[in-house]
Amino acid sequence: MGKIDARAKEYFSDNKRFADLCNFILFDGQPVIEPKLLVEKDTTEVLSVFGADPKQIHIQKWRDLLRGTVVRSFGDVCLVLIGMEAQANIHYAMPVKNMIYDALNYGYQVKEAVRKHRACGEYADAEEFLSGFKASDKLTPVITITVYLGGEEWNAPRKLSDMYGKIDDRLQPFLQDFDAHVLVPREIADFDGFHTSLKQMFEILGTSTDRDAMEAMITSDKAFRELDNETVHAINDFIDAKIPVNKEGKVTDMCKAWKEQMQMGVEQGIERGIEQGIEQGRRSERLAAICNMIELGLTKEQILQKYSEEDYTEAEQSMLVQA
Repeated sequence: MGKIDARAKEYFSDNKRFADLCNFILFDGQPVIEPKLLVEKDTTEVLSVFGADPKQIHIQKWRDLLRGTVVRSFGDVCLVLIGMEAQANIHYAMPVKNMIYDALNYGYQVKEAVRKHRACGEYADAEEFLSGFKASDKLTPVITITVYLGGEEWNAPRKLSDMYGKIDDRLQPFLQDFDAHVLVPREIADFDGFHTSLKQMFEILGTSTDRDAMEAMITSDKAFRELDNETVHAINDFIDAKIPVNKEGKVTDMCKAWKEQMQMGVEQGIERGIEQGIEQGRRSERLAAICNMIELGLTKEQILQKYSEEDYTEAEQSMLVQA
């Protein structure tokens, strides 16, 4: 697992952030999914293909995150499974990738129902026995969300239908579609639908390709003056930033850290400039020295005794030809 993948899994594993993400995407920021009701599920999706010997065909996939929860609406309660895939880079087959995860989970649910019924022998008729899955059995809906952690434009397919080539219109009614539910930070117009530090994190990701816009946001929004260190670490990993993290507390003043980083960059630039100036001065002195030695009639071999040939610039090598 890469550094970004590991950080994303750890960061979004927090139930408050996971619920905030789901509520933003699924319910326009309304607090429908409660963090305390989220239950961690096994992210390994395993299924033996129907009708085949399990020893012959075996499929296994690992999600980034999978949570089970309840959704309440007007007194009704339903169960739902929500998975999340974090993408540091653009994935041009994302709809198929997520569709496989969901299909495997549905297959696993059927398989578990069959196993339970077979053990108890609780079938009403031959059809239920042959199916393994009873007429009264229900599946738990599965939703997979894709979170893009990059700052560039997402130019990959978002739905399965985006991956098709030219299609005869008569076939359209028979083709199933699948949405990868891709969240792209730079496309978010209003971040107020987030109610955790995801707001600041996605704001940073959304401006990661525009340094001036990022600086203006960090220095003007008070929320960045006390940002939790976990979010600062995530930002550093996701966009390869080097924002100093406060080691003496649980929050970081990103406005102050940003200014310190900028000042450090200026100082380092000055130091590099001084070093380059000194080196250029040395080169200039050596070039003048070689000119003098040539004028004095020294041979190339005599000059090489003073300076290593491998370290010569093109101008100096050109002059040596004359010696």
